[in-house]
Amino acid sequence: MHVTDVEKVPSLFSRTNPFQAKVLKNVNLNTEGSSKETRHIELSLQGSGLSYVPGDCLGVIPQNDPDLVAALLEEMKWDGQAAVAINKQEETLPLQEALLNHFEITLLTKKIVQQAAALSDNEELQQLVADAEKLKTYADGRDLLDLLRDFGPWKASASEIVALLRKLPPRLYSIASSLTANPEEVHLTIGAVRYTTHGRERKGVCSVQCAERLQEGDTLPVFVQVNKHFNLPETSDKDIIMVGPGTGIAPFRSFIQERAVSKAEGQSWLFFGDQRSATDFLYQQELEQYQQEGALTKIDVAFSRDTEQKVYVQHKMLENSQELFAWLERGAYFYVCGDKQNMAKDVHNTLIDVIEKEGNFTREAAEAYLAEMQAQGRYQRDVY
Repeated sequence: MHVTDVEKVPSLFSRTNPFQAKVLKNVNLNTEGSSKETRHIELSLQGSGLSYVPGDCLGVIPQNDPDLVAALLEEMKWDGQAAVAINKQEETLPLQEALLNHFEITLLTKKIVQQAAALSDNEELQQLVADAEKLKTYADGRDLLDLLRDFGPWKASASEIVALLRKLPPRLYSIASSLTANPEEVHLTIGAVRYTTHGRERKGVCSVQCAERLQEGDTLPVFVQVNKHFNLPETSDKDIIMVGPGTGIAPFRSFIQERAVSKAEGQSWLFFGDQRSATDFLYQQELEQYQQEGALTKIDVAFSRDTEQKVYVQHKMLENSQELFAWLERGAYFYVCGDKQNMAKDVHNTLIDVIEKEGNFTREAAEAYLAEMQAQGRYQRDVY
């Protein structure tokens, strides 16, 4: 069998059969004094047969927080070793293991609260499910432990309550490395999510697992998720503009690595932003090195907490509007990765502003210009 034949064999590993990837490195990219924690994680794909291209995502099968599981067992006086069904086929697992690895316990849906109401005589709960608005407000930001604490006593077994829960879904992260540059490895950039609401500290299931419990040498169940709508141009002579504040830098690290290895002729321009340059400039040394070597043509940064007036990536786009439009006119591809709620909207609108101003267009014509870029695959977004 030729080597080329081996490469064509699809990997045996997938979403339903994840690969146990060994953790090679797990470091905090933010330095002391930062209000954020962003983990850079390097995983080995050795022996997996898995491959990916820049722009693809890595699916991670997470595990719930053992402390939260312990609190649930304690609250309900449940036996962690009792067998519970985990699917329609009536496969069973010990309750503690099922809550740890199988069920979503950090989110409430309206449906779960409605179904739970049948298992309690609590008046308040009956009123809550009768009012759609109140129910929506209650479910938002609360979890299973809140529900069980707020509306007991429960006339239900552990099995009946577990039957209300959804399966713990995999988490998808933009891959932060190029396979060409890092054979048999995959890197991730994950921001730890922690916040307090309704009187309790909340933790992102997968991000805090990675930040607090994932040690070098441990394994993490993973699979590759192809992302057909977020890729480098087919030819390496095209210019690329990348807007990726915070963990949105991840796929662009893979883009830049790939282009450095392939010695791409096209130019590249990165807009990066975060809170403070001293503590939150993710991958600063690497990026500066790429710039010195010419793999990254231009980098513009926005650190919102370093100045009295908050400066974000879209402000940097406006400052450079003339050059930005010149790149677009030359056929540059424009990429955005990161927060869907605010950043991606602001960047989208600013891009239209830039086109309108520099192209001397009406608003409608500027929007049509951007729509045409999108149709050509020259405006791509990876937002979450």
